Amino acid sequence: MEASRGISRLIEIMARLRDPETGCPWDIEQDFASIVPYTIEEAYEVADAVERGDMADLKEELGDLLLQPVYHAQMAAEAGHFDFADVVYAITRKLVRRHPHVFGEEQAKKPESVKHVWERIKAEEAALKAADRKAEGETADPGSILDNVPTTLPALTRAQKLQSKAAKVGFDWPDLQPVMAKIEEEWDELKAEIARPDTDASAEIAEEFGDFLFSVVNLARHLGVDPEHALRRTNAKFVRRFHHIERTLEGSERNLESASLDEMETIWQAAKGVVG
Repeated sequence: MEASRGISRLIEIMARLRDPETGCPWDIEQDFASIVPYTIEEAYEVADAVERGDMADLKEELGDLLLQPVYHAQMAAEAGHFDFADVVYAITRKLVRRHPHVFGEEQAKKPESVKHVWERIKAEEAALKAADRKAEGETADPGSILDNVPTTLPALTRAQKLQSKAAKVGFDWPDLQPVMAKIEEEWDELKAEIARPDTDASAEIAEEFGDFLFSVVNLARHLGVDPEHALRRTNAKFVRRFHHIERTLEGSERNLESASLDEMETIWQAAKGVVG
């Protein structure tokens, strides 16, 4: 089978790989749950290529990511649930419905206006779903506005989204001062837990540390900073500077194990002016 620029060829290849008689044994034995980790990993690899500005790598990683919905859709089609065309139809319908300022008569000239339109339409969609469930006789728990924040998100991102959801119904501080005061409060509670003489501590300290992190994420949200992105950038900076320590020591025929902390700290400080 030849390579192609058409999405239909990718769908055909995936179907061949999953063919129970002539397909790939590894691909055949996969299911939704076993593929999910790869789906998440590929999304992170796309983000990494974007962070590095590597367009060649981004092209390849986007292809790897594209394979994931094709894979899931193939498994769904085999089980009689839906196929890839249904996935495309669902997202195109949603995009048209949620952009009446582009595909309809509504006006929205600024990003803030678009966001308000988007949120209003999502609320209308949720109300329609609830009405449909009621019409069908379902009496399930109506749930929470936080229920649609996926538990599988990175913790920093999920914390930010949970806080944003709560803020939309007024559960939020109006300015930075109480947000920063909360950070100080949580920091004091964490220090007190660490200092307790009877703390063997893992559970209690971990809980207080989590509260502290949650409050820091709240500050990031109020500042308009994406905490996940900010931490990724800091991680990358740490790697660059640590590599500088390694290269500097290698240049003098030393290694990390033979260097003192003071030596490494001196090189670290010098790295700020060299690698940023």
